[in-house]
Amino acid sequence: MSLPEIASREEWRRAREELLVKEKAATRARDALNAERRRLPMVEIDTEYVFEGGDGKATLLDLFEGRDQLVVYHFMFAPEWESGCRSCSAFLDQVGHLAHLHARGTTFAAVSRAPYPRILPFKARMGWTLPWYSSFGNDFNQDFEVTLDSAGEPVERPGVSCFLRDRDRVFHTYSAYERGLDGLGSTGSFLDLTALGRQEEWEEPKGRASAFGAPAGSERIRYHDEYEE
Repeated sequence: MSLPEIASREEWRRAREELLVKEKAATRARDALNAERRRLPMVEIDTEYVFEGGDGKATLLDLFEGRDQLVVYHFMFAPEWESGCRSCSAFLDQVGHLAHLHARGTTFAAVSRAPYPRILPFKARMGWTLPWYSSFGNDFNQDFEVTLDSAGEPVERPGVSCFLRDRDRVFHTYSAYERGLDGLGSTGSFLDLTALGRQEEWEEPKGRASAFGAPAGSERIRYHDEYEE
């Protein structure tokens, strides 16, 4: 195994300060990229997708649970599989408490092609309580390019899609796949993919901040059981 070089504390501090300059530049570049993502146009969804979840049949609008935004994790679980994808399962294991997303008007849900009766026991085995829906029988996965056709056979890939609601109208704002999911899992990382972002005053473009937006450590941050819907 190759290990880092051994240095004195002062040598380490100088090297750390040099790296910090690059880290700050990367943070500024990430902020600019997030702002550019929020400036993307959006596409209205006119397909009537029907999903199945814990409360029965649901439309894409239902998946919002009344909130303004929806982040869908496309969990790889084909209809013929006995269990869900191991990598997707590791991804869901690292997702933070959803109350912090809900407080910013954003719902998170997983969607898979497997029939719901097959999803339910696997979800119980994993101990997850987050919303998980089946898209079995509709073209949701194909339309959002997470189930691809390869020589006549469906091939699954992981992805995340973001949606925005304007009353009863639903719009697709962003999708990312495979390596584009690296680093996701925290509240901030998911919000950075959405059209409204973290809803903080410093973000561009202006006009999308709300009373919900609050950086880590802000007085508006609450324990997850203290938020009011």
